[in-house]
Amino acid sequence: MKRLLTYLVIGTGIYFAACTAQSKTEVQDDGLATLETVIQQASDQYKYLKDRLPDQRFPKTYHANSDKLETSGSGWWCSGFYPGSLLYMYEQNQDKELLEEAERILSILEKEKHNTTTHDLGFMMFCSFGNALEIAPKEAYKAILIQSAESLSSRFDENVGLIKSWDSKEGDYLVIIDNMMNLELLFWASEETGDPKYKEIAITHADNTIKHHFREDNSSYHVVNYNPTTGEVTKKHTAQGYSDDSAWARGQAWGLYGYTVMYRFTKDQKYLDQAVKIANFMLDHPNLPADKIPYWDFDAPNIPDALRDSSAGAIAAAALLELTTYVDQPDSKRYFDDAEKMIFSLASAPYLAEPNSNGGFILKHGVGHIPENTEVDTPLTYGDYYFLEAIKRYKNQLN
Repeated sequence: MKRLLTYLVIGTGIYFAACTAQSKTEVQDDGLATLETVIQQASDQYKYLKDRLPDQRFPKTYHANSDKLETSGSGWWCSGFYPGSLLYMYEQNQDKELLEEAERILSILEKEKHNTTTHDLGFMMFCSFGNALEIAPKEAYKAILIQSAESLSSRFDENVGLIKSWDSKEGDYLVIIDNMMNLELLFWASEETGDPKYKEIAITHADNTIKHHFREDNSSYHVVNYNPTTGEVTKKHTAQGYSDDSAWARGQAWGLYGYTVMYRFTKDQKYLDQAVKIANFMLDHPNLPADKIPYWDFDAPNIPDALRDSSAGAIAAAALLELTTYVDQPDSKRYFDDAEKMIFSLASAPYLAEPNSNGGFILKHGVGHIPENTEVDTPLTYGDYYFLEAIKRYKNQLN
C-alpha cells in the first residue's frame, strides 16, 4: 500500500507533508527517526527548564511576553507530570541527567501521598511514582503508591457512589470528568495489595459517571454536582469549557482516556463501548480541524479563529493508541491513523517549541482555563507528558 506522505525536517521545525510516494514501512521508519529527534530536543528543553527551576518548586507554565516561568508547590494537581515526563524521556534515551532530576523532584513530591484534599493523586503520584516503579524501580515506591491510593479512597462517599473532585460549600458534591484519570492508581493498588476495595471504588465511580456525565451525543459535561445525602444530581455545568452545554475538548479527552483504562483493567464491554462512543464523537465532529488538534472547546464561538489546545490533542492521541489494541478493524486502523496524525502535528510547527525557547517546555499552544483567563495559549506540563506518552506508545506499536 502506497502513501503520499513523508516527514521532512526543516530547520528546527518538523513538518508532516505530502511529498513523494513511499511504502508505508519507509514512511513509518522516517517518522520514527523524526520522533527520535523530537525526544532529543525535548530532553534538551527539560534540561534548560531544570536550570531555571527554583529549588523545591515544580514547573507550571511559561509566559513568553514577560519571559516568566510560573511554578507551583508539590500540592498543585500537575506536580506529577514533570517527573513523569523526565522518566519517559530517560526511558527512551537513557540520559542519566534526566533520571537524577526525576529522583530529586520525586523526593519533594513524596509527602503528597498523605494529601486527602484532592482527587488528583492519580495525576500527582501515579504519573510520577507509578512511572518510576516501571522505568527506574525502587521498592519504596510501592508503599508510596499504596498510601496515595488510600488517601484518594478517603474522598469516596458510598451515599453518592463517587470520588469527590473539588471541596466546595456545604450541600455541594462536585465531580468532574477529569476524575476518570485518577482511577488507574486504584486498580494498581488492588492488584498490588490484593485488597479489592480500591478497584471497587474505581468501578462504582466509573459506572456513575457513565450514568450522569454524558449527553445523548456522547459528549460529556465538565462538572456534575450531587446532593451529598441522597446522591441525586442537582446541576450539570462547566468550569473550564465555553458553556454548560458545550463540549470542552480536554474534558472529552479525559473521558476517552479514562474509559479506555477502565476496559484495560476490567475487560467489561460497557467501558470499551463508552470509549468508542467518545472517540467517535471527537473524531467525527465537524469542528475537528484537519490536523486533528482540537479547538479548546468543540463549541467555541469563534471557530475557526478559536485557540487550539495542544494538551487535548496529546491526551487524545495517547488514549487512541491504546484503544486501537482493543477494537477490531476498521476502527483500529482509523484510530491509529488519527493518533498518528495528532502526534506528527504536535511534532511540528506551530506546536513544537524551538530549542531553548518556550521556557523549556516541549509544546506550545495549550489552553488551561479560558473562563478564568489563566494558562491561555501557553505551555502545559500535562500537554508535554501525554505527548511523550503518545510517542512512546506509537513507537512501541511500530517496533
